[in-house]
Amino acid sequence: AVGIGMGIGVPLGCWAAARGGWIDEALMRFNDVVFAFPALLSAVMITAIFGPGAVNAIIAIGIFNVPVFARVARAGALSLWPREYVLAARAAGKGQVLITLEHILPNIASMLLVQGTIQFALGILAEAGLSYLGLGAQPPMPSWGRMLFDAQTRMMIAPWQAVFPGLAIVVTVLGLNLLGDGLRDVLDPRLRRER
Repeated sequence: AVGIGMGIGVPLGCWAAARGGWIDEALMRFNDVVFAFPALLSAVMITAIFGPGAVNAIIAIGIFNVPVFARVARAGALSLWPREYVLAARAAGKGQVLITLEHILPNIASMLLVQGTIQFALGILAEAGLSYLGLGAQPPMPSWGRMLFDAQTRMMIAPWQAVFPGLAIVVTVLGLNLLGDGLRDVLDPRLRRER
């Protein structure tokens, strides 16, 4: 799901920043429309239309990730287009695509990596929620959300069946959020200068 969001959102965001004008406005308004619907509600709608399953859940979560990565890529790219090295590349005759590939993307990669870890954690939560509702991974494919759903009828007899999948979700999401914070601290040049 993060790969879908990053693979579609980053090129869209970079293209919007490079072109500007009505293309930028149209893409960002489309992002606003997609962003207006809650992620889990959109995922429930998509999986309800196309049927339950892990692939449909991944596609639904990935569609929600597209505007997130498009906004991050656009914001990073817009801050870099007026820089001197980009202006020098333009003066040297490089096109927008080559400038984006050689100068913009390497400089926003750290932001995208941090955002990717955050979206990965949110994707795990969304998939667990969809599986809990019966719209995510179907048996016999394992899913923490499905395990929680199956364990709710046996809470008084075997509470550990609900505790361990819940703990796995909490530890994984917390670990990914801490990884994202750590990557931001390591990769952010402003924080490096303060140390």
